[in-house]
Amino acid sequence: MLFKDIRDYQILYLSLFLILGIGTRDWTLRPSMIIVVIATSLVTQWIFTYIINSFSTADEKEQKIEQKINIRSPLITSLGISLLLRADYPTTMFFATAMAIASKFVFKFGDKHFFNPANFGIISALALTPDAWVSPGQWGEDWWYAILFVGTGGMILQRIGRWDTTAAFLVFYALLEAIRNFWLNWTWDVYCHRLMSGSLLLFALFMVTDPRSIPNSPIVRVIWAACIALVTFILRNNFYLSTAVFWALFALAPLTVILDTLWQASSFSWSKTVNTEQPTP
Repeated sequence: MLFKDIRDYQILYLSLFLILGIGTRDWTLRPSMIIVVIATSLVTQWIFTYIINSFSTADEKEQKIEQKINIRSPLITSLGISLLLRADYPTTMFFATAMAIASKFVFKFGDKHFFNPANFGIISALALTPDAWVSPGQWGEDWWYAILFVGTGGMILQRIGRWDTTAAFLVFYALLEAIRNFWLNWTWDVYCHRLMSGSLLLFALFMVTDPRSIPNSPIVRVIWAACIALVTFILRNNFYLSTAVFWALFALAPLTVILDTLWQASSFSWSKTVNTEQPTP
């Protein structure tokens, strides 16, 4: 049933963001590109699931039945890529999406993958294709976008219990930018301009908080998010990389394996967030 799983709300919100961006920000994103991304994500998910189940024992196949009918994860990945990545050719979007979904099956440790799929696809396209780009300022600086993102993202984070990761990333990054702004004796409107980014909020609320690819331990998540903020700050201000936040997450993602090994904690399961309450007769 729809909206019993918190991911259904995430799919709804990301879809609304996509419609809103195309309708109010005049993005150069063609509907054909979105169709390519969504179709590629679903087909790639099915192909890898079929391959894995073909080599599984009967008991393993029984455990993977839920994965066979899982369309939520690839849909979320495809919507994230559609929101953030731009390309001149559909083949680039196809490549980015296929790499994103494949990363969930290839880069695994135990029962979880350690790369955020959408982030992996975006970085793959940026690094290996000549026509891909990300526009960090595509949402402008309108305050109502921030309220919308925080409100919808906050509802999801409250359910999955990952507010600590978003807060650690945003607070630490804002602190580093404030220190730099003060050191350079810049006006505070410059500081606000550097923080008022819809793409930054989308990243903090919907990407760096992916519970299936971030550390399990709460205190480790805080430290990990602060490290991503630090690497983002360095890449953006010392190397002038506009896509710094995506490269920072990509570079530090493999540390999840080490951190989960050193600091043991219970793994996240989407089934724990499903509303199992029965309606009152």
